[in-house]
Amino acid sequence: MNESESEQRRTTRARIVEAAARLLQERGSGAVTTRAVAQAAGLQPPALYRLFADKDALLDAAAEHVFAQYVAAKRRTALTGDPLEDLRAGWRTQIEFGLANPAVFALMSDPVRSRADPAHAAGLEILAARVHRVAAEGRLRVDEDRAVAMIRAAGTGAVHTLLAQPPESRDPGLADALFEAVTRTVLTDAPALPVDDVTAAVTAFRALVPRLPGLTPAEASLLEEWLRRRAAGPEETE
Repeated sequence: MNESESEQRRTTRARIVEAAARLLQERGSGAVTTRAVAQAAGLQPPALYRLFADKDALLDAAAEHVFAQYVAAKRRTALTGDPLEDLRAGWRTQIEFGLANPAVFALMSDPVRSRADPAHAAGLEILAARVHRVAAEGRLRVDEDRAVAMIRAAGTGAVHTLLAQPPESRDPGLADALFEAVTRTVLTDAPALPVDDVTAAVTAFRALVPRLPGLTPAEASLLEEWLRRRAAGPEETE
């Protein structure tokens, strides 16, 4: 395949994915049929068969396209000087996206699909970075990885719960209440480190390890490993 043919193939694929993404957002996954997508893209069905093995592959590509656009926009969002408010804003944006794109959310929250999707990984990186900023202020009472997992699980559960209800019956305060419940579990009460909260201090110090001067890679790795184990729970003493 020469360069011209490769470029034409990429252009055709992008055209198909964009058409499928529009159908998915506007009419749901059931509307993403080979015939409907081909018609929306102004192509013949055989053009789709040459690029996608089946409908599932086309649905995956469409969902990933929509989610990648959302993640890219989220990455461009300017952060404020308040890490907790930035974390809250990211949570609300995720909830809003899920409620506005139920078909995409259903596909992207599938564990098998999400593990292989670069956009999903990028979204988790954004969440992890926002949690890291909170940790650097000494606000976390749990390990960063656990905080990310808890926030992610609560957010996914909130969207699934709300989507299962008729729009007119949804509790508009549910998502915010869940965020507050999770943050009460993972955060300390104030930015200043409580003198008796060893885990918060260790977690904050761990967040700053990459910026410590004078450490060799081996020393930094050893310190990170010790801090990780200490943040996970008290060490046993002989």
